[in-house]
Amino acid sequence: MNLLKNIKHTAIKVFQNEADALLNLIPYIGDDFEACVQDLLQASGRVVVTGIGKSAIISNKIVATFNSTGTPSLFMHAADAIHGDLGMIKKEDFVICVSQSGNTPEIKVLVPLLKQLGNKLIALVGNRGSYLAKQADYVLYTGIEEEACPNNLAPTTSTTVQMAMGDALAVCLLSARGFTAESFARFHPGGALGKQLYLKVGDLMDKSLLPLVEEDASLKEVIVEISSKRLGATAVVNKQGRLVGIVTDGDLRRMLQMNPDLSQILAGSIMSKAPKTIGEEEYAVKALGLMRSYNITQLVVTKGDEVIGFIHIHDLMKEGIV
Repeated sequence: MNLLKNIKHTAIKVFQNEADALLNLIPYIGDDFEACVQDLLQASGRVVVTGIGKSAIISNKIVATFNSTGTPSLFMHAADAIHGDLGMIKKEDFVICVSQSGNTPEIKVLVPLLKQLGNKLIALVGNRGSYLAKQADYVLYTGIEEEACPNNLAPTTSTTVQMAMGDALAVCLLSARGFTAESFARFHPGGALGKQLYLKVGDLMDKSLLPLVEEDASLKEVIVEISSKRLGATAVVNKQGRLVGIVTDGDLRRMLQMNPDLSQILAGSIMSKAPKTIGEEEYAVKALGLMRSYNITQLVVTKGDEVIGFIHIHDLMKEGIV
């Protein structure tokens, strides 16, 4: 039991340590950070992120975030850079060097070479008095009081704040560029998230299935139309072809419970007026939101006053949007 308590206590201490370290960085987000973002926005080249050890892993993550949010970026390992990989850097590229100490041997060899190439250098560094910080054009401070590791050795809190600083840069850049959900979708076409951001109603609806009857259609015609199109509903239009209502299988059940004279039932007498509609250019995720809001399973798809199809909850489920 004591061991379990110790485990919980340790985990909570890690969270507290890393949360405090992140909050402690807020006072260091000042003019230098803003000027760095402005310079990156105006740059014509890419952002090359480099580091060694755990900082190299964080650098890879920062690159992934940049690329997915509209900032062209690539990773260069600091050790490989001084053995030929410097050839990937163009003069107009920005270089972000990630290092906790700022004094590793590889960094001390790499920085003068970058300066010779004429690249602007951003130090994402935990030591403002380090060699890297003194040589950089911009210093993004990621200093910590101690690691979450009880021995103050394993990179834990230091890598968390490095990653957070990279996230702050990426989000500031995407916000300044007006990077939208639609922009994000272009870089994330795969998976459920991508589908939510780019699939439209017109991409999913089956245009060959268009259940449609006029207001004076008989009950038999309504039932045949609903059953033959297998969407659980039919749109109802007037003589001019304009949408005036919808009859669902639920409407039929409620009507039958009233024991009416079935021979006198017409579509217009049992339809639900003002059916919920959506345009074919709307995103499928919006259709899902409407269905959930109104607790329904289908929407009539319209183009102006014309009924052009249905979008059903099953269409969304098949694409993994639900």
